[in-house]
Formats: sequence, structure tokens, C-alpha cells
Amino acid sequence: MARQMATTLLRNRAPRRALLALVALAALAACTSPVRLATPSEIKQANSATPSPSASGATGGTAPNPAASASPGSTAPTATGALAQLQADYHALIASVLPSIVQIDTQGGLGSGIVFDAQGDVVTNAHVVAGATRYTVTTSDGHQYAAILVGAATGSDLAVIRVGADAALKPATFGDSGKVTLGDIVVAIGSPLGLSDSVSEGIVSGTGRSQSEGNGVYLTDLIQTTAAINPGNSGGALVDIAGHVVGMPTLGASSSPRSGAASGIGFAISSNQIVIVGQQLAAGGAITHTGLAYLGVNTSDHPGGGALVENVVAAGPADKAGVKTGWIITSVGGHATPDANSVGSVLATYKPGQKVDVMAKLPDGSTRTVSVTLGERPANP
Repeated sequence: MARQMATTLLRNRAPRRALLALVALAALAACTSPVRLATPSEIKQANSATPSPSASGATGGTAPNPAASASPGSTAPTATGALAQLQADYHALIASVLPSIVQIDTQGGLGSGIVFDAQGDVVTNAHVVAGATRYTVTTSDGHQYAAILVGAATGSDLAVIRVGADAALKPATFGDSGKVTLGDIVVAIGSPLGLSDSVSEGIVSGTGRSQSEGNGVYLTDLIQTTAAINPGNSGGALVDIAGHVVGMPTLGASSSPRSGAASGIGFAISSNQIVIVGQQLAAGGAITHTGLAYLGVNTSDHPGGGALVENVVAAGPADKAGVKTGWIITSVGGHATPDANSVGSVLATYKPGQKVDVMAKLPDGSTRTVSVTLGERPANP
């Protein structure tokens, strides 16, 4: 299936955003430029304190005196009631999760990772470690460890690297992404632009999304969020208010002359996929099953509505059922599919082996419904 908006892998880093908001809803910016490796000077600048005007030797003005605006005997206001409780809850949430989120440095860049188990396995995006031979894991308390690659599943954009049990890393708690619903408050934790332990918060703005990474990898069952995720967040954690990992930030929508800026749109691989793939990689370095329903077609938006079948995978489920290139899929399993992305959203609610009716418009204007026995998405298509 073709992607519906420009997306960028979040391999490297961009500036940190603020942690708290007074209300549950927040509109936070997503990645809006093509991914590239951050230069050493950029990383140094992002991690350096901004000098004051007086320190820089600037003339023509006097730096404001913070104390001058305060009345004698005045004190800073303190939060009370529900607001104080909200802030305390956020503090507790971040403190509990941070030890399980690490920064991963390679020769080609950096990303983030989630401590997967007590054996020192760390799960991350496959594109974070792709092409590298050396991996350095940095924990939230500043300790650094060398790691080895256990295995990668490029089709799922997931990988596991291993530090070892001696490091005594704290495993994260993974939640059930199948229970994630629109409006859920979530927090993204990672290392955008090398700013380790950065936190941004937002809500779940979509579930069951499907997006192309632009490198032959097509991800499904993604969680869409308004939490700001930028290059360097890749492989990190999207957690719910209970501190459970429900996703892994992987893609950010980018602007284009045609669609304009795309702020507050990011995508995370669901925790259920992370657990299924991560367990297999940690155990044997490879995966044999994804557990994801597979139709076996690539589609794009049709101007008149529906998902235009661009090609059909030979011997795949759709091919066996008689689906042809040029058909316009209008519903799957009785669920309307007004565009290509909705096909992936519907498939995310099914399991391999289930049968669904696929309704389509044919090039001659007629309609046809075929029964398709869904397959399992290949591990590395």
C-alpha cells in the first residue's frame, strides 16, 4: 500500500520540548524536515547553555535583573489542588520510566531504545542500528555500555541489541496497545538531537494507522500521536499515564509544498508488535512470524474514493482470491475503505487465517465481492 503523507525516519535528533501541560490535550510539533545526521557542532550547540547578553559582551543594553520585577517580600506562586496533583503524577511517571529508556550511539548517528528484559536486551528501531558495527548504550544515570546486535527485522523496523545481564538495566513494562483509544494521554521519551531523557506529551490521535517508510518498508497498526517526536526519538518509548510502554516512536509527518506543514502528527509502532517481534529476536536473532494480518496488495488513494490496487503480490491472499490490479477496494470485512490508509487500519483489527469479504469496483464500472483468507505479513518482505 502506498503511503498517504510524507514521513521521515526519526534516527537522529531535534530540540527538546516541555514536559507538562495544564490540560490533557496538547498540540505538539512533529518532525518537519528530511532526516540527516546531526553534525558534532550541532549536537554541541544543542547541549550547550545559551549565554546571557552580558556574558556575550553585547553592548547597547543592560540584561534584565530578574529580581527587579518582584515586589519586596513576594514569593513564587505554588500549584495547589488538582494542578499540584497533576504535576506530582507526571513527576512520578517520568521518574519510573526513565531508567528503562536509553540512548543508542552508532558510527552513523544515534537513536533511542527500550530495556526489554532482565538479560540486558534493548529493543529499538532497525533503522537506528542499520549499517553499524559498534553500539554504545547510555542510561539515564549516565552509565555507558557496549552492546552487540542480536537480530533485526527490517520489515517491522525493529531490532534487539544486547548489553548483558551484568549491567542490571531496568526492564520496561509493556502495555496492551490493543486497548489504546483516541484521546488517551501519552508521553514520548527519547533523545532528540542528543538531548537525552527528553520528554514530550500529547494524546493518541489515531490507531491502526499504516505508513510507508519510503525504503520499501510498510508499517501497519501504528499509533498516531500529537506528542512531539523528532529525529533521535526513534526506538524510544511512547508510554501511557500508568507508565506502560504502548508504542515506539518511529515516524514523523513532514511538510511538503503540496500539503503544507504537518504539525502534531507522529507515528509509533504498537507495543503488541514490539513484544511479538522482540521476544523472537531476543531468543534466536530472527523472527518466524509477525502475527499481523496480510492481504497482499499495494494500494494508493483513488481520486473518486476507495483504495486503488496498484499491484497484487503473487500467490498472496488477495491473488488467490482473484483480486486484480486496477480494482478499487471500497470495503474490507464490511468496513468502508475510503482511502488506502483505511485498508491497513481495518486489517489491523484482524488476525492471520480469518476470512473477510473484500468489495471492489472494477475498471468497467461493475462491482465484485470476493472472500479472502488473510495471510500473515512476512517478517522481512
